[in-house]
Amino acid sequence: MNNISDQNLILKGKKVLLRVDLNVPMKNGAITETSRIEKILPTIKLLIEKEAKIIILSHIGRPKGQIVNGMSLEPISKKLSQYLNIEVLFNKNKINENTIFEINKISNGSIMMLENIRFHEGEETNNDEFSKRISTLGDIYINDAFSSSHRAHASIEGITKYIPSYFGLQITEEINALKRITSEIKKPITLIIGGSKISTKIKIIKNLIKKFDNIIIVGGMANTMLSHTGYKIGKSIYEHSCGNLIREILENSKSYNCQVNCPMDVVVSKKMDGIGTIKDINNIEEDEMILDIGPKTIDSIRKTINNSNTVLWNGPAGYFENPNFENGTKKILEIITEKTLKNKIFSVAGGGETVAAINKFKKSDSFTFVSTAGGAFLEYLEGKTLPGIKALNSNVRTK
Repeated sequence: MNNISDQNLILKGKKVLLRVDLNVPMKNGAITETSRIEKILPTIKLLIEKEAKIIILSHIGRPKGQIVNGMSLEPISKKLSQYLNIEVLFNKNKINENTIFEINKISNGSIMMLENIRFHEGEETNNDEFSKRISTLGDIYINDAFSSSHRAHASIEGITKYIPSYFGLQITEEINALKRITSEIKKPITLIIGGSKISTKIKIIKNLIKKFDNIIIVGGMANTMLSHTGYKIGKSIYEHSCGNLIREILENSKSYNCQVNCPMDVVVSKKMDGIGTIKDINNIEEDEMILDIGPKTIDSIRKTINNSNTVLWNGPAGYFENPNFENGTKKILEIITEKTLKNKIFSVAGGGETVAAINKFKKSDSFTFVSTAGGAFLEYLEGKTLPGIKALNSNVRTK
């Protein structure tokens, strides 16, 4: 694994294209959670120390190749500048013939952040010409965006074909930690999976069943499971076209002796900013939505965790941003924390929403390992080869 800690790698005066994941949560233009910014600081500080010219490539949201004002990286460049206590130049223009000229003007040890790479249509389509074009902006490419490395995008995968490419410090730490997890994992293994991103995760569950003893489904994904198994979930968010997949998941769980559990009781409300009411899953009204798990479900989760040696957690149990619906997520954190601190379980958490919840309740030091990655985290555990990692291993070159 070629990474930038290699003492023989000379970076002084080199234009380094640093791909990071700065897809941080924002509200009214303000950053509400900063873990992904903090995680990349060691790599940036090392590049500053080695007097490289740092050009940051990143994204926020899914603008689908269009310029979207609310998805500019400019607020993030300002926040990064505060962390580093140096100016981070922000190039607000889309990449064009003047970009190289602007980059060449920056001095050694300086940083320039380019505008949202996903404003370019060629990024998400992994367009070969766009990959080649962004490679001409630098001398060396570094991927430090593990949480985006399951995407075969131009600034993740395509670019490595045209420029000497290396692993960053953060992505190396993530890979090494997950390798330990997959090679030294102790059964029984429990996966708690939730959050609002339903469609991609529900497909991943099908493959994870083969590896885990228990899968506890909460959040929006639980709504999908409940709806497709005959329960009325009111106006809760769920994935509509997953009936066949749900049946396959339930059949596979029997074949592989994996226990799949959904909530027995929930906290419902008629509006997101309302006050919750605890209800059995058989008693949900048409105008109510599920926003958290109930006490019976929490007790069941506690019993499962107490009988596990390894616990992986991805996705909150409910709409924890509202204090009225934070109890499920908070209780799961407390249960895992207690077991971890007593060295009773090996615990791993992953995903942006999960990290936000961990930070809200000040539990970041209570897990064996915390990853900012969500989809990449789960796909790696599945045993999938991530396009970004494969590209680095295949196309690493030196001048």
